Amino acid sequence: MLRLKVKAMGSVPVPLPAYQTASAAGLDLCAALSAAITLSPGARALVPTGLAFEIPEGYEGQVRPRSGLALKSGISIVNAPGTIDADFRGEVGIVLINHGESPFVVEPLARIAQLVIAPVTQAQLEWATDLTDTARAVGGYGSTGSL
Repeated sequence: MLRLKVKAMGSVPVPLPAYQTASAAGLDLCAALSAAITLSPGARALVPTGLAFEIPEGYEGQVRPRSGLALKSGISIVNAPGTIDADFRGEVGIVLINHGESPFVVEPLARIAQLVIAPVTQAQLEWATDLTDTARAVGGYGSTGSL
């Protein structure tokens, strides 16, 4: 099992992220807020997690929305999935956005996102004058069927 070091940051104590089930892929991240904040429809805010991670080389942290918040309230993450690189050691913040029709209150310690640790492969890039042809070729959005 991969070991992940976690450092508490900021003044609001938060729980250690946890998998909610034995087969869960994501660790829940909580809002490190001392008071609730309200996101109006269309608004976004950087919500601190109060945590920094030491992600091992060859891995990344993927910050993803929580499906329940998305379905029930229209809450998502602007840059989903966000990436935490292995060499980043700062506090992780979540850029929440309210796509819903009503204001949404982010309560202190609310579970606001999930963190998935995934392997990373870096590619060696090279210039080419031609690319291998495929059936799709240069077809753009919707070229494999209806949107």
